[in-house]
Amino acid sequence: MEQKAAPTSGQLHKPKHKGSAQLFENPLLERLTHTHIAAPLSIFFSVAAVSLYYSLSQGLLSGLSAFGLFLGGWFLFTFVEYLMHRYLYHLKPTTPSRAKFQYTMHGVHHEFPKDKTRLAMPPILTVFVTSLLFFIFRFTFGNAGFGVLAGFVFGYALYLFVHYAIHVYSPPKNFLKFWWHHHAQHHYRQDEVAFGVSTTLWDHIIGTMPETRKAS
Repeated sequence: MEQKAAPTSGQLHKPKHKGSAQLFENPLLERLTHTHIAAPLSIFFSVAAVSLYYSLSQGLLSGLSAFGLFLGGWFLFTFVEYLMHRYLYHLKPTTPSRAKFQYTMHGVHHEFPKDKTRLAMPPILTVFVTSLLFFIFRFTFGNAGFGVLAGFVFGYALYLFVHYAIHVYSPPKNFLKFWWHHHAQHHYRQDEVAFGVSTTLWDHIIGTMPETRKAS
């Protein structure tokens, strides 16, 4: 049941375009690290819809307040997305334990960016995270937490969808290709910048946009 050792030589792992890393010796644990993108997306979108429906049908929120809280929760997620990607997923692997944690959480994705079964958390972890978020927002915001939760998990689902599309599909021939280019910079050229996936807002605000090459 031991976990596979993780590389400790550096933070950015050389991308491999085929294959998948084995993280655990135990076959059950290893299987749980893979998932189809439809599973977490269905859970997050369902939780967002149920949260809004319940709060509105029970009179806990008005339509206008629910909409505002939904947008607030979505906005909050974009900031959390940036912070987690920058400071948790790219934790400096200064010790073997930190290296193992970083590789399991995110380094494996940098090494195998085309492994579409590891572009989202498994359903069992999705349910746990959603439940934890519900209790945090309900305790912190009271009835308003239903609206915040809906927006937050909707933002999470949108992030997963965008991230999956970027890694699985070719860039579109329109303005949306900017997201593909932005994330490709993070994976293949400058892993210390371009932490935003669903939006580049916080990269602009905090100053972690990738450098643009000037034509010679």
